[in-house]
Amino acid sequence: MLSTTEKLNLMVERLSDKSFLKSEKLSNELPFYIFDYKPEEELVVRYKTKQIIDELKINKNIKVAEFNLYQILIEHLEKKKVLDKVPNMELEQGFENLIENMAPLLNPKIYIDQIKESVAKVDIIFLTGVGSVWPFLRSHSVLNNLHPIVDNIPLVMFYPGKWDKTSLNLFNKFKDDNYYRAFSLFES
Repeated sequence: MLSTTEKLNLMVERLSDKSFLKSEKLSNELPFYIFDYKPEEELVVRYKTKQIIDELKINKNIKVAEFNLYQILIEHLEKKKVLDKVPNMELEQGFENLIENMAPLLNPKIYIDQIKESVAKVDIIFLTGVGSVWPFLRSHSVLNNLHPIVDNIPLVMFYPGKWDKTSLNLFNKFKDDNYYRAFSLFES
């Protein structure tokens, strides 16, 4: 079994493979991949992800679009002029009520729309910030809503937790909904 660091070191080779880029050998399945890793390795994964994107662009002429779900959330809340109100809302209402009251602002559509606008000229999509955006957004809801938009572009979701090919367990503690349509980027 490969360590996270070993998998990260093999990622450029894996992602630049022609059969990966053309989504061959998937039997008409969506080219959605999960790169799960130990949550305590988050900073290593973030750092190495930037290097992988640069190496793919410079050395392989492969365009990667990274969508950090947490950054999208922050930008959306800034645009709606509510970001600066969130800390006081949490203090006054409690965390559970904050999430419930913000639900109309946190529709997966905001993420999907931003991704949709940017995918026309990319070879691979990276979804990052999955752990940072939780519990405001569940990763399976983004994946489920991306099916019609990126059905032919390989998508890699960086997931701080465990994915056992049927269910997602964020931080190895919180069970997300089942998700069956993705593949492991590297078999464990």
